[in-house]
Amino acid sequence: MLPVIYAALAGVLLLPLLVNLCCPYFFEDLNYFLKVARVTRRMRSYRQRRPVHTILNAFLDRARQTPRKPFLLFQDETLTYAQVDRRSNQVARALRDHLGLRQGDCVAVFMGNEPAYVWLWLGLAKLGCAMACLNYNIRGKSLLHCFQCCGAKVLLASPDLQAAIEEVLPSLKKDDVAIYYMSRSSNTDGVDSFLDKVDEVSTEPIPESWRSEVNFSTPALYIYTSGTTGLPKAAMINHLRIWYGTGLAIASGVKEDDVLYTTLPLYHSAALMVGLHGCIVSGATLVLRTKFSASHFWDDCRKYKVTVIQYIGELLRYLCNSPQKPNDRDHKVRMAMGNGLRADVWREFIKRFGDIHIYEFYASTEGNIGFMNYTRKIGAVGRVNYLQKKVVTYELIKYDVEKDEPVRDGNGYCIKVPKGEVGLLVCKITNLTPFNGYAGGKTQTEKKKLRDVFKKGDIYFNSGDLLMIDHENFIYFHDRVGDTFRWKGENVATTEVADVVGMVDFVQEVNVYGVSVPGHEGRIGMASIKMKENHEFDGKKLFKHVADYLPNYARPRFLRIQVRPLVIKFSYPPFWRPLPLRKQFPFYHGDHISQIFTTLFRKLNKELWLSGNEPD
Repeated sequence: MLPVIYAALAGVLLLPLLVNLCCPYFFEDLNYFLKVARVTRRMRSYRQRRPVHTILNAFLDRARQTPRKPFLLFQDETLTYAQVDRRSNQVARALRDHLGLRQGDCVAVFMGNEPAYVWLWLGLAKLGCAMACLNYNIRGKSLLHCFQCCGAKVLLASPDLQAAIEEVLPSLKKDDVAIYYMSRSSNTDGVDSFLDKVDEVSTEPIPESWRSEVNFSTPALYIYTSGTTGLPKAAMINHLRIWYGTGLAIASGVKEDDVLYTTLPLYHSAALMVGLHGCIVSGATLVLRTKFSASHFWDDCRKYKVTVIQYIGELLRYLCNSPQKPNDRDHKVRMAMGNGLRADVWREFIKRFGDIHIYEFYASTEGNIGFMNYTRKIGAVGRVNYLQKKVVTYELIKYDVEKDEPVRDGNGYCIKVPKGEVGLLVCKITNLTPFNGYAGGKTQTEKKKLRDVFKKGDIYFNSGDLLMIDHENFIYFHDRVGDTFRWKGENVATTEVADVVGMVDFVQEVNVYGVSVPGHEGRIGMASIKMKENHEFDGKKLFKHVADYLPNYARPRFLRIQVRPLVIKFSYPPFWRPLPLRKQFPFYHGDHISQIFTTLFRKLNKELWLSGNEPD
């Protein structure tokens, strides 16, 4: 009997070693799957409560349980959970009493990172209203479009954006839009102030009856994404989707005693849903900064005792390129969450700044699929988790970049790519992995759906992204498809940029596309233009025009004056190729190349190119 017992014990002891030998990532895969399963079970229990348990309820629980705990740190200001709760009560009352808002209404917010952004969101949630998060870089036509497509009748804006508001004010007033500055006074005719109204009302809790009709399907946010073509689209984020957005913070292990630092804009889902909402779920503290500063980054981390940071790839590259200091490792940061990090920057970052656990992830604002690199595999955005794939159906399929469509077989079905090949990521639309679509009509929503993918009647979400799965089941991001490219952490719609450039009087035709630049993430904008006959190129005029109409990240940094007919058919013309390294000069079949230099587009020559004026 004893030999049998000993053999059994030996087997039990050896089993983990055998599993680790045969499946080296099994336990990490299992641990991640269990975390995701716990999040899913929690969402299911929240859905069954009456009234439903939203992220607002989680915040109210925190305010009751830890009222004195710091919730927001901004500059030299510290705001506790209780203070933010009371201020958001005032915001909700002012919105209801002075602006006449009721549950189901939508308010557009046009502001940068500051505590008032958080008060507004919570105040609107307490009323059962949705918030449309406008990108504070957009102007003119794009600003009007983003406001109009979300169905809002109220616009709350920072007084710092007065010029942008005054530019579109006549159009907004024509549509009977109520406009308020987040200030105690206004010097713009037709724009009222809001904070003075907030100061007048009570801080008492808001009755639940004011939001009694809210359920998990109710729109909570509209976050803008360029998608695959055209002007920005408002992705509808309901209350269930917000819960799933907090999953990254939960799965990566953000805890109650963490201090999370974000310089990313709150109008994006990363800062709002992962950062802010993740802090609420975890009971952590959020440090807000108006914008990223490489020179102040680590000083801020030391000042606020930061333990978790958010990033996009460019930010960590800027930190690596900053001058080295003796105290580079003098900080408490243990973890970083973000996306777009190149492998070389990843290695340099942890080598220089210490053993910080980097959680690189892949996700999109409106998408129904996401991955997280929980194994520290440098360069990967995640891995194929077979346990997770049993419940979430996704595939990489063959894609024709020139035709801008999936490749189908003789029966009309899509073709899965083998490991090691690049393919388009698609995920089946189910109750567990829904796609909520966009505001403002069904056309754009339908464009993101692929039908009859592997069998008649099935529907998949088209991510618009090309990925690759290697033979160890790690997943790598490759590129975007369609008429967009990503620069400075923002999606740029080529059609929108082309429309703006095409307005200039000396431009006859224009094609805009993204080109890769060595040492930079994403793609930089290049506009190929054909000049009108008997017209001369004016670099100053064109620069002023694009600066007036486009945000900084969307302005094409390079112009290509064509000496042969333009090709407009494809997203990436046949002559497209990456810009070369600085040691080479980019000759393109004799075409003239111009680059932005401060306030104008200036024709490049070899000397200017080799001078090292980097695109930024």
